Amino acid sequence: MCATIDHVKDKSFDYIICGSGTAGLTVAARLTEDPNTTVLVLEAGKANIGDMAILRPASYGSHLGKPEYSWNHQTIKQKMTGDSAHLWHRGKGLGGSSAINFHCWSKPAAHEIDDFERLGNPGWNWKNYEKYIRRTEGFTPPREEIRRSLQMNFDNWDLGTSGPLGISYPSTVNEGELKVQQTFQNAGIPLAPRPMNGDPAGTFFSPCTYDIKTHTRTYATTAFYLPNKDRPNLKVLVSAHVNRINPASDSETEFIADSVEFEHNGQVYTARANKDVIVSAGALKTPQLLELSGIGDPTILGKLGIPVKVELPGVGTNVQEHMLLAATLELRDDVEYQTLDMLSDPEIFQKHIELHSTGTGMFTTGIIGFTMATLSQVTPKAEEIVKAAEDKIKKNANYYPPGLLEQYKILLERLRHAAGCEFICFPGCWALPNPPEKGKRHIAIAAALNHTFSRGNIHAISKEPKDDPEYDARYFDEEVDFKVWVEMVKFARNLRNIAPLRDMIEKEVSPGPDIQTDEEIADWIKKTMGTTWHTAGSCSMLPKAMDGVVDPQLKVYGTKNVRVVDLSVVPLHFAAHTQATVYAIAEQAADIIKGTFLA
Repeated sequence: MCATIDHVKDKSFDYIICGSGTAGLTVAARLTEDPNTTVLVLEAGKANIGDMAILRPASYGSHLGKPEYSWNHQTIKQKMTGDSAHLWHRGKGLGGSSAINFHCWSKPAAHEIDDFERLGNPGWNWKNYEKYIRRTEGFTPPREEIRRSLQMNFDNWDLGTSGPLGISYPSTVNEGELKVQQTFQNAGIPLAPRPMNGDPAGTFFSPCTYDIKTHTRTYATTAFYLPNKDRPNLKVLVSAHVNRINPASDSETEFIADSVEFEHNGQVYTARANKDVIVSAGALKTPQLLELSGIGDPTILGKLGIPVKVELPGVGTNVQEHMLLAATLELRDDVEYQTLDMLSDPEIFQKHIELHSTGTGMFTTGIIGFTMATLSQVTPKAEEIVKAAEDKIKKNANYYPPGLLEQYKILLERLRHAAGCEFICFPGCWALPNPPEKGKRHIAIAAALNHTFSRGNIHAISKEPKDDPEYDARYFDEEVDFKVWVEMVKFARNLRNIAPLRDMIEKEVSPGPDIQTDEEIADWIKKTMGTTWHTAGSCSMLPKAMDGVVDPQLKVYGTKNVRVVDLSVVPLHFAAHTQATVYAIAEQAADIIKGTFLA
């Protein structure tokens, strides 16, 4: 299946792709559609092909902390969250994070993708996004029974149906999901007009990366590697940790990538690139790889004794993250709602493992209930919060790093008008810090903060490639993030007082009755907050004068043939789960690299 070292060492390939995640495998498959184009993909993790721990749906979080499936990265201690360090897990192995994510298939509002172009990137707009994501999508509408039970209408939906990535609704859906959706409507949030086609403002049921025929996960491996694994022009080497990109010459004024150095089974090897080196290591590792190759801020590189090949201070900056936590509600005993709490009983767990093979049970469910609201729909304090942020930005306008003021102007517009406040219905307990009562069932209403003003950074702290860089999220550097989140938590908690959810709930488990004031909620956020592991922006696609790292052709400034294709290029984060957008970026990138893209 995968290549051996003898297929790779000291060999030449047209393209070398560093990382076999969501983007890397997509680009590899598209480039090798031309039988005359050779591609090598280097992946530090294992293949993990056919592993039911990956393929079995609804196994949320079961891979985290396990080194065969997950890179268990960690931020440095964050002063605004009580000196806590936060885990930034990422998928390890073929398929990257698409192998361990929570299956969510959601897309941003059209204007948020158009903002890429607005920030100086011609051709990166919603029109092209839709064109390219349809190439990936293999959508199967739900069967009539599910449509009726959830009152779903697909008349104005338009998804790709012939792409290699299976997308569908899981075969088992709780009817209680409809009651939660009706509760959001009764709280003032209408149904979303076109959640998959650029207008997700409102409440909706979202499909999943789920194979409706086999009831298994679909991901980059099943979509882009397995169907193409026998192509003679595609080589994928696992257990190959990329160390650095080597230039053809140290004397050139422009960095021309000649080869990639990597470690495999304790030995160091190189492979040569005839055309491009494509870095798809993800937003957490791509900046480190560039820095270890001598591309980055001279101050950072100088401290590590790395010779500067390309002076590019934007590498590792502009880091943006999505964050979430949840209000957990205990269901009444007489409410019919299958939740993941049941699986804590070993006998029930085993029963549902067996049921999965028949296409039934908890392992054929998914997270489908989403709501995207504006700040003004969430709180009467919206204008007060926006005005305070606006005043601070005006006051500090001359002190921001290059490009940030332009981003902030867009973020202020979003804060006033865009549906960036996300709420997710999760069928289980998310009770932090309060433990649930044994034998009880729960649903959690997660509040996800998407349009953040705070900016972090990621930088190498060692010349050793296997040492993690320093991850500094700089959570809540900008107070507006805190203010918005507090109001979102209050909105999520109040849903239990609105029918029909009100009639399903026994009590709130978390935050719990002892937490009432804004100050108490803020303290609870600091202690329990998490992330959706959607880090973006660390190698932003922006003009170089705005501390950009790559141009609209995804080429690293100062290089002739080094490109970045992953979530790190997103210049301004969007309000959606990220995997669909990574596929769209990779599909467009493939055409750019092939020279067939028309803006």
